[in-house]
Amino acid sequence: MANFAKSTVPRFSAEVYQNEYLPEGGREVNAIVTVTSTGGGTTGGMPIPAIPAPAEPRDLGGAQPRDQSGGAAVVIMVDCSGSMDYPPEKMRNARDATAAAIDAIRDGVAFAVVAGTHKAEEIFPGGGRLATADPATRARAKDALRGLSADGGTAIGTWLRLADRLLASADAPIRHGILLTDGRNEHEEPGELRAALDACAGRFTCDARGVGTDWEVKEVTGIASALLGTADIVADPSHLAADFTRMMDAAMGKEIADVSLRVWTPVGAEVAFVKQVAPAVEDLTDRRTEAGARAGDYPTGSWGDESRDYHLCVRVPAADVGQEMLAARVSLVLPQHDPRRDPQHAGLPATLAQGLVRAVWTEDMAASTAINPQVAHYTGQAELAQAIQQGLDARKAGDTDGATAKLGRAVQLANASGNEDTAKLLAKVVDVVDVATGTVRLKAKVAEADEMTLETRSTKTVRVKR
Repeated sequence: MANFAKSTVPRFSAEVYQNEYLPEGGREVNAIVTVTSTGGGTTGGMPIPAIPAPAEPRDLGGAQPRDQSGGAAVVIMVDCSGSMDYPPEKMRNARDATAAAIDAIRDGVAFAVVAGTHKAEEIFPGGGRLATADPATRARAKDALRGLSADGGTAIGTWLRLADRLLASADAPIRHGILLTDGRNEHEEPGELRAALDACAGRFTCDARGVGTDWEVKEVTGIASALLGTADIVADPSHLAADFTRMMDAAMGKEIADVSLRVWTPVGAEVAFVKQVAPAVEDLTDRRTEAGARAGDYPTGSWGDESRDYHLCVRVPAADVGQEMLAARVSLVLPQHDPRRDPQHAGLPATLAQGLVRAVWTEDMAASTAINPQVAHYTGQAELAQAIQQGLDARKAGDTDGATAKLGRAVQLANASGNEDTAKLLAKVVDVVDVATGTVRLKAKVAEADEMTLETRSTKTVRVKR
């Protein structure tokens, strides 16, 4: 197993891309905010030394680098329902994938493994607690996987609630879950899963994977969306180990948890929407929590070395030519950490980065009608995701004309934005007649895995070329 030492707590930056010019009486301001965290990644793949060198003080509010061996907790939830035995290789691949994920857990990280059926059972370490990762506990955890067998139903809400209890027992600011399922959530009411997601939201992040083709895309993507994680399909169970390893490596790269995008607006202005638009489309508008006078926080989850883009739309009061105003102030903020629970981050400033969104009213029509390239790109990417979803829903409903129109528009948008991965997935569902005009024909026969892959990955975007 390769462990990687963490170098520092990440530093954040926020860049705003917009056309600030509005025509007389114009009220809608759009901006793309690119948030980047750097400096929290691995130290070039060097293994963790047996005796870490003393940490050097940093100049960021007196904060010290995170202890490379702690600060995180993870729970792996493995579907063990009866359907995992068809074919038998599926359960074996799930055990192998979980073992691979365990191998990728960093020394000192708290972890547990949960077997999920119509109930949730902690198979390692047991006793309602987490184990601390080291060579011995990883070996014992992999031994425990031999006892996994396929039997019973599927009640994912119970799995998530057990994961929440286990993660809450750890003094770890980074709390993460990995969930694998191969079937539909048939042994609890939809409201029970929704209640579990509401209870877990903001308490831990979770990546969700569907293996095979007998699961419900909207259930798996809904879990990941609610818990600010990623969702994907692993159509071939033999690919699970590689996917689980990538997920765990990404989880181990997180350095700061519970970061929020705070948007302040002046009197008379209001937020129309806030969406994450890269690396995937995720509407955060309804997740706002009030943060003082005229400010609201939108959750972004945990961060390591990475960059994300957010689309902010603000409605401002109409004004005359020549006037200008601050339409919004966007900040990356941390909650007040309990230094006893999270001493590594106790010295971090409350505001990690900040950007300003402006509005300037002009009579120059060329200036006020120009669309910022970043805004235009991500508006198209959001429309692309919506067109795919609507097209696939229409196809399932037997609406051939509606499906053709929507998926044709998706082909057009994917080509225009350079989203080659999505374009390739669309080509497995439709025959493309003319890319530029979005003229397509629905394929008579489509592999179920191809349609599910397109639906699951429909929200994935490409970064705008700057």
